[in-house]
Amino acid sequence: MKNGFIHKAILVLFSGLLLAGCTGGPAKETEQVSSLKVMFWDESYFYREYGDLFAMKHPNIDVEVVATDRIYRDSDQKDFDYDKAFAKFIEEEQPDVLLLNTKQYEKFASEGKLTELDSLIAKDKYNTETIFPAILEILKEKGGGKLYGLSPTFYGSVLYYNADLFAKYGIEAPHDGMSWQEILDTARRFPTDGDEKTRVYGFGSDYGMSLENLASSISSTQGLNYINPDTMKLTLNTDSWKQVYKMAMDALDSKAIYNPDSEGFQGGTMEEYYQSQPFMMGRMAMTVDGSNLLQNLKDAQGQIKDYKPFQIGAVAGPVDPAEPDKSRNISMSEILAVRANSANADAAWEFLKFVNGEEFAKIKSRTLNGGLMSRMGVQKEYNGVSLDVFYKLKPKLDNDSDNYDKIPDSFHEKYYSIFSREMKLVQDKKKSIDEALQTVQDEGQAALDKAVQDEAAGKKDEPDAEADQAG
Repeated sequence: MKNGFIHKAILVLFSGLLLAGCTGGPAKETEQVSSLKVMFWDESYFYREYGDLFAMKHPNIDVEVVATDRIYRDSDQKDFDYDKAFAKFIEEEQPDVLLLNTKQYEKFASEGKLTELDSLIAKDKYNTETIFPAILEILKEKGGGKLYGLSPTFYGSVLYYNADLFAKYGIEAPHDGMSWQEILDTARRFPTDGDEKTRVYGFGSDYGMSLENLASSISSTQGLNYINPDTMKLTLNTDSWKQVYKMAMDALDSKAIYNPDSEGFQGGTMEEYYQSQPFMMGRMAMTVDGSNLLQNLKDAQGQIKDYKPFQIGAVAGPVDPAEPDKSRNISMSEILAVRANSANADAAWEFLKFVNGEEFAKIKSRTLNGGLMSRMGVQKEYNGVSLDVFYKLKPKLDNDSDNYDKIPDSFHEKYYSIFSREMKLVQDKKKSIDEALQTVQDEGQAALDKAVQDEAAGKKDEPDAEADQAG
């Protein structure tokens, strides 16, 4: 009797141990699964850029992507307002993570629609020391002194130069902090003889630089605006603008700038495309471009038969002589923020921490397709060119262009027509720069005044039309 009881007890114990072995050992507490709704351009693009890596690190967070392409669903309608459609999309979808540009970020932060990150960073002791200070400075300034978002990548431009051409012609290589005047003066030191397809150019872009293109680049570096949206007055007829156009015109007249008579590449093979790019082919001494140029140069080496590589240098600039340590060309296109009052704020913060972290940056730093990593030190060089140059300058923020959406859409086409006509007269030597800018100022102001009046009249009529429909 006693032995039978003991035997049964042993069988029960053995069965329990066997069952435990089949189920992988002692029962563990089930890890809680969180949900996360992320706003992004496209679902497949999201997983390729961020989602797959995040899922490996955080398998307990289920991610749902809401694609922003549906915002454009009604874009063909005459009264389509993207800003309103954007806000409506967020209101309807209630994503936990928002994808914003700089203007949207500033607006949403000021309206209290974003979660402040400073306290979360402090609580988790999240390392921001190796994030490019310029990025944090821009985000804090646009956030009214507080941080409401982070951006894993950014875009910037630098002055590239062909070191072999500088050595060949005995010209001193460019240095950090060059102004446009210095760059164009250096360009003039290169020879201008030879035909369009074989000669060397001192400076240019791969598609050529017209008077308008070059003047636009110079004015952008100096922070000049052709219109004041607050006063609705054109500002072209000023000494600053005259100097810009004279600088550009003098450079073009010197024949040192690449400005082809033909329209350039019109289609063909990839090899033919690369062959049409003077800097890539070693026939242009300097150009201003972003990090994508380095990727294109690497691709060209694999596409062009018997390609002759050359030594590339890169320096910080161009800069405004008034502030040589700053740049107006630092920008972000993917600012990620946590929506205020999100029910999944913890999971959203985990996502932001990961995609802005050092581990993620190291993985993504192998290519330059998505811009430069905001985490410093992970992208040392690319194809032999140091990337430190992109992190040298501080940001220069101008708020003058923030109110450009106040300018009626109908004005832009009329203005461009006037402007293009006058610039052609200047290039054809039929008008002086002063005369042309005065005409653009006068006719452009008249066109702007009319556009403002027409828009005001249209808005005034809208309520009446609605009342008529209601009646």
